[in-house]
Amino acid sequence: MQERYGFTHTNYLRTVAILLLTLVFVVSVGFVTFSMSQRSIQFKLLTWGVKSPERVDLRFEVRRIGSDAVDCVIRAQDSTRIDVGYSLITIPSGADYAQEDYSLRTLAPAYTVEVLTCVKSSDPTRVPGPQFPAGIAPPPQPWTESSGT
Repeated sequence: MQERYGFTHTNYLRTVAILLLTLVFVVSVGFVTFSMSQRSIQFKLLTWGVKSPERVDLRFEVRRIGSDAVDCVIRAQDSTRIDVGYSLITIPSGADYAQEDYSLRTLAPAYTVEVLTCVKSSDPTRVPGPQFPAGIAPPPQPWTESSGT
């Protein structure tokens, strides 16, 4: 068969080494993916509703491991995806599960509302800042009856 088709003897050591390296690579990628998907703080927007052109009421939940204080960022945007409301909310240390109600003051009617992130209060560098157009300042938070029209 070797004379007819030109096959040569396979080097089993090289084949085993390639398979071993492939296995190590796949396990490493799986470990990194699993590690990145396990967050110590989980958050979820439950409900939101536009109450007026300058107010959005929302409810969200936070699940955390341990009782550390948590900073959550909430953002409201108009239909063109421009920020109209932004707030950094601190949830004090306490139970592993917290459900928060919040009235977000907005500059215009909100088209969408989202909880951008929730991080430990000791790690403020991971909190994204507001993205208002140049020259527009975020409205003071939270919305209160005296700040409404």
